[in-house]
Amino acid sequence: MNDTTGAGQISSVKLVLVLGALTAFNSMSIDMYLPSFPQIARDLSVPIGTVQLSVSAFLFGSAIGQLFYGPLADRWGRKFPLLFGLGLYVVSTVGCALVRSGEGLLFWRVVMALGGGASIVISRAVVRDLYDTAEAARMFSLLMLVMGAAPILAPLAGGQLLLFTGWRGIFAFLGIFGVISFCAAVIWLPESLPVEKRIQHSIREMVTCYGSLIRNRQYLYYAIALGAVAGFNFSYIAGAPHFFIELHGISPQHFGIIFGLNASGLIGASQLNRKLLRHYSATRILGGAFAVNLLAVVLLMAAVATGIGGFTLQLILMFSCLCTTGLLYPNITALALAPFETSAGSASALLGTIQYTIGATAGAFVGMFHNGTGLPMVLTMACCAFVGSSAVMCTHRLNSSQHATLRSFDAETEA
Repeated sequence: MNDTTGAGQISSVKLVLVLGALTAFNSMSIDMYLPSFPQIARDLSVPIGTVQLSVSAFLFGSAIGQLFYGPLADRWGRKFPLLFGLGLYVVSTVGCALVRSGEGLLFWRVVMALGGGASIVISRAVVRDLYDTAEAARMFSLLMLVMGAAPILAPLAGGQLLLFTGWRGIFAFLGIFGVISFCAAVIWLPESLPVEKRIQHSIREMVTCYGSLIRNRQYLYYAIALGAVAGFNFSYIAGAPHFFIELHGISPQHFGIIFGLNASGLIGASQLNRKLLRHYSATRILGGAFAVNLLAVVLLMAAVATGIGGFTLQLILMFSCLCTTGLLYPNITALALAPFETSAGSASALLGTIQYTIGATAGAFVGMFHNGTGLPMVLTMACCAFVGSSAVMCTHRLNSSQHATLRSFDAETEA
């Protein structure tokens, strides 16, 4: 553990639940309305591709918002920026529920993300404040268990709400979730950054801080890798409603079940990661996870293109692909943030911005190149898998080069 601040609550179930809820915000905001895509397209009289773009609109808004929340969290502490963001999020859910056009939906989804982005930055920064690298990786894995209920329950709940309230009721539910999370953060979340450790960022210093992070090649490679994993998942998320509901005739209610099963694989892998970390380094786990991820997505691409094995094989391969991301997310995040202490908020913010920018771009490709098949989704997933594995390989080479330089220096010194 890095600091005694909040030490009394480190094992607290309440702290884990609050952090889990904050981590789950974006999953809830994206996954819950997925079963309603066809209904939204009909009600707003827009193409399904426009509704798919609302996922990318949310991700781009989140990417922008996180850039500002990071320095604010380092300057004002963790709670104030978080509460501001949650308040903005609640207001935006009302806008989404009342929208009457495709353009309005895209606008309010961006605003929704600007508010929800605070939860991502703050939850990561709090974990970094309280835990060292190994414990942080375990904590991120534990949070994935808590937040894992979101991608399982959200589509199921969204599908059921469609039967009673329509898609607008889904956004009303998200607003209620935001209010509850706001109250829980006020009561249960400790302020994990002491006043003496806060950094007074000016705009120039903020730009300088981000510039120094970008120039840190190890951090940048890990950020790109995390973005590629996000792109992998968001390509699946953007394309899944069309793939399952339109192409394979799955009902919105059954879509939630399938989506939840895939999410359960991710959760199971994240908990397996906690056990693997007792015996292997996070770096070694990453290498094996990316190898499996690449193999599975290449086979999935071939199955979708040829139709061999039918829907059953495609579902099995998709499940295998998504399982590996449960190993990738927590280890990449912990390794990326490990070198930073006082600037953990800014490092977390830029990490999230890069993650969501790449993820949003990948999701947008699925909507832009929509052609009535599942190929745009799986091709984008394959590209993201390749980029992510290549970025991690670059970090390995960088570390090997640095170790070789140190050994050479030591040899010269001894001579």
